[in-house]
Amino acid sequence: MFNIKNRIINEALYILKNNATLRETAKEFNLGKSTIHKDMSIRLKNIDLNLYEKIKEIMDNHLRLRHIKGGEVTKKRYQSLGT
Repeated sequence: MFNIKNRIINEALYILKNNATLRETAKEFNLGKSTIHKDMSIRLKNIDLNLYEKIKEIMDNHLRLRHIKGGEVTKKRYQSLGT
């Protein structure tokens, strides 16, 4: 039987090792972004509080940087169009 706790721990370790986003992690584990988000924000807290706090810090940092990354992507898109 598939062990959900092991999956969640593996997802968290992947995020820590690669500083991965939820989308990158979802792609790596062939799961939905919403599943990874629920695993990291709710389920992990009940499994390993110390690991949860580390992941939360990474997720919060990604959230703070999201608007900057989006702006960079948009700028590159328009530059490539010659506009």
